[in-house]
Amino acid sequence: MAERKTRGKPSKVDSLPDHIKDYLHELLRSGSTQAEILTLVNTAIDQAGLPDDDKLSRSGLNRYASRMETIGGEIREMREMTEVWVAKLGSKPTGEATQLLLEILKSAHFKLLMKTAEDPDEVLDPKTLSNLALSIGRLEKAAMLSTQREKELRKAFAEEAASAAENAATEAGLTKAGVAQIKQQILGIV
Repeated sequence: MAERKTRGKPSKVDSLPDHIKDYLHELLRSGSTQAEILTLVNTAIDQAGLPDDDKLSRSGLNRYASRMETIGGEIREMREMTEVWVAKLGSKPTGEATQLLLEILKSAHFKLLMKTAEDPDEVLDPKTLSNLALSIGRLEKAAMLSTQREKELRKAFAEEAASAAENAATEAGLTKAGVAQIKQQILGIV
């Protein structure tokens, strides 16, 4: 669904004081009907001593509620996907979770660029392009650092395991050659 272009005038909801906006959001989450919400929010506007011009219209509330439901749906979908991936990657090294997050960010960049390509009127300004280039560079750097950190963790784990195996093998009476072979096997994994 394409977003409608507006003249840049903020909606009445955006102009409301924070405590009334919070109340509106609470009512939207509660499952109340829009008619009930409209009455309750406009009553709160009256009680706050705001002018009648600040009261919400039925259509304005509907637009805002639809926008919030769309955003809420996207957040719920992202949480569900995250839960699935965390369950899948939970017992694996954190590097895989980091790689997943990097891929999601790369996907978001790609979608932004594709949206710009699809709508020639939607031109990215130089500052946005610069920020996009910087963030792509940072993503790549983060990927490299993640890979390097994972290698360091594996090496440290292997060294600890080799040391523990060496102590256990020595206590068990293995020869120095046998201990060295076990240690080499463990360190060779890295």
